[in-house]
Amino acid sequence: MKTITLGRTGLKTTASGLGCGGFSRIGLAKYGEAHAAGIVKKAYELGVRFFDTATLYGTESAVGSGLSGFARDSYVISTKHPLTDTWRDGYLKRFNEALEDSLRALRTDCIDIYHIHGVRPEDYADVREMLVPEMIKAREAGKIRFLGVTERFMFDTSHKMLEAALADDIFDVMMVGYNLMNPSAAKTVFPKAAQKNIGILNMFAVRHALADPVQMKADIKIILENGQGGPGLEESEDALDFLMEIDSDGLPYAKSIMDAAYRFCAHTDGIHVVLTGTSNETHLADNLSSLGSGKLAPEILEKLDTLFGLSDCVCGQKV
Repeated sequence: MKTITLGRTGLKTTASGLGCGGFSRIGLAKYGEAHAAGIVKKAYELGVRFFDTATLYGTESAVGSGLSGFARDSYVISTKHPLTDTWRDGYLKRFNEALEDSLRALRTDCIDIYHIHGVRPEDYADVREMLVPEMIKAREAGKIRFLGVTERFMFDTSHKMLEAALADDIFDVMMVGYNLMNPSAAKTVFPKAAQKNIGILNMFAVRHALADPVQMKADIKIILENGQGGPGLEESEDALDFLMEIDSDGLPYAKSIMDAAYRFCAHTDGIHVVLTGTSNETHLADNLSSLGSGKLAPEILEKLDTLFGLSDCVCGQKV
């Protein structure tokens, strides 16, 4: 499995990471914590060394359990402080309690990357002034190593919050929504992050629209209504079927839309780690295989750019 250095953190880890949120939350709600911990353990056995979770996911304990048999310095843990609608009330007490809870659940005395979770553009200034100082104190106390921030991509599809965060240059790592139907971060976020050597984690590589033709059609409708669809884009449930067409060697360009989606992200300049989530071991292995596969053909990338290159109005998830 490909390994990377996560920007200025200097952390050595894998370019494929296990995301423990999303739809599946590694099977926690449906199958229980033992199953979820088993998915974490399986990911490690398959070579994954980057694990992302969050207080709000409820999967921190499963991650801690799944990784408990492995050397702590052999993997990277990323988790997140919850930013609820009432986060400003008693924020200092809430921050410290949440951090201590995360440390206990993850069975560690230091979290590699601690993010503020799902920051909206209108909340960013207060997060910077109120929570960042607490993050710095936690870092100085040895409880976290690096500061991170994640955007609320479903409601900030053009990355306004991250543009402000990039200007401040406070955070070592950023989690960014990016996929083949909304590749806007490649123009607005990744180049600036690269200049500052900020680590980039890719979420939303595959969500509803790239797994469900009905949602894909709905998102394409939004793209077209916003005047962001390129020539040839049609509101159709088979609009991306060209990804599985046969190439000049008699082979399909991609095994599936999801296969193409992961490969699209895995070979985008500026992304360090692509996250994938699942509750199924076979599905996990398939996703990791896609992330480790070759770059999409130039003609496919050119067509995707023609169709979606101007899109920044969808996230791929049913909102």
